[in-house]
Amino acid sequence: MRMKRIIAAGAVVLGVCAAGAAETAKDAAQVAVREETEPSWSFDAGGDFRLRQEIMNNLPGLPGGGPYAMTTTERVKYRNQFRIRPRVWFEVENGPFRLFTRLADEFRHYPALDAKRHAHAYYFPDEVYLDNLYLEGRDLELEALKAIGVEKFDFRIGRQDMIERGHSIFGLDRIVVEGTPYDGSRSFYSDMARATLHFDETKQLDVFALYDFGRSDVSWGTSRSRGRTLTAINMSDSNDLDEWGGGLVYSQNALEGHLPFKLYTIFKRSTEHTTMRPVPREVPAKEVTLLGLWAEPQLAENWTLELEGARQFGRLLDGNRQAGGYMAYTELKYHSPFLKEYKPVLSAAMTYYSGDRHRTGDNDNDTAWDPMWGRYTQDSEMLVYGTLYENGWWSNMIYAKAKLTMNFGPHHAMYLYAGPMFASVQDDLGTRDGDGSMYKGFLSALRYDFPILLAPKNASGIDRFELFGHVVGEMFHPGDYFDSSRPAYFVRWQLDVKF
Repeated sequence: MRMKRIIAAGAVVLGVCAAGAAETAKDAAQVAVREETEPSWSFDAGGDFRLRQEIMNNLPGLPGGGPYAMTTTERVKYRNQFRIRPRVWFEVENGPFRLFTRLADEFRHYPALDAKRHAHAYYFPDEVYLDNLYLEGRDLELEALKAIGVEKFDFRIGRQDMIERGHSIFGLDRIVVEGTPYDGSRSFYSDMARATLHFDETKQLDVFALYDFGRSDVSWGTSRSRGRTLTAINMSDSNDLDEWGGGLVYSQNALEGHLPFKLYTIFKRSTEHTTMRPVPREVPAKEVTLLGLWAEPQLAENWTLELEGARQFGRLLDGNRQAGGYMAYTELKYHSPFLKEYKPVLSAAMTYYSGDRHRTGDNDNDTAWDPMWGRYTQDSEMLVYGTLYENGWWSNMIYAKAKLTMNFGPHHAMYLYAGPMFASVQDDLGTRDGDGSMYKGFLSALRYDFPILLAPKNASGIDRFELFGHVVGEMFHPGDYFDSSRPAYFVRWQLDVKF
């Protein structure tokens, strides 16, 4: 009930912001007429094009079941696929207001999972869908908000990306991201209303509410493409899972920038839905409330420590069974003064997601980490395709890694990391050694982004044309948790055109 009051309060704030935006727009229009200035309308359009090839083999999945399982007889075999994603966008601006829309498509050529070796499925084109459609206002002022210390505010309402410049819109990369097994990373959007209240240059409050419908992607294409959904959790889920929720994210850059931190509370309600594996069954509706803290204090001139912890409280609505989980992340970073122009960072990190000791039990409490809107395996694209725990997200997981990153310039960077992973609790799934092994394996990855042709700063029109790409490779050596010890690998190259 407390969380519902918070969501209601957030809705009131969003309503006030929207009303303020309308009032600001009206005042701006009156001023424009009174001063007989030139109209401030501007129009722009463009697009981007992504071509990628992915090659993978022996991907790990849920031990003991289904086509995505990593067992001696059933797992993802060799797979070589092309994916082509063109997008076009259009925007209209007037002063601080902007209306943006984008359409996307994806052509696919890949082996059918249930076909003989070398048999391929072709979808050309597979679908066209509404990827973005939103109205936003930036750097707005409202006297009613100034009375509570808000200097300016921004808002955005409509279908919009949950990832911007490679990170979550709220800086919560493990909480609010989206992207699921069915979606296949073709987009990361949600239908959302959000506002950012700026108290000063160091303090702000993000307020958001969103609703994801499993069956209304606003798409045109084959019946197979229309079956995809952003809200599915498991590969075997139907498209009847709807979710809604919202939250508050308070951010502050304290101690003169030496202690940035975030405090957040988020509520999510998911509806009852159907999953088809191992047999068709109804998954009960669920409510989850999340409380979390993120911080990155500067320990010394070249040392920072990133910390995040979150606790979930919830219930399954089939008899009011309790549910909830934990997440923790820590990363010690050394910002090397050598080759400083390339911004090298050496780090050691640990990720923890809670699990369930009896995950397959019918009446057991659900103590595994709920993905919220972060349903992808942040450290590995291979494991999105393999779907550990049959999910495109991680639970019952401890992953420790050493990492090196370098940034050479726009679209020019690299990272390398490697480390072991374990189950956080002994569950019913670890199988190969017969005693419920907790060692899942050793994961390593390397990625290099490179520019080919970059546009000049503040370029417009055809001068905005850019061409860049990347290559990524991953290797996973399974531990005794899995039935098979054969290594898995994932390789991808990608080219991006932007104009």
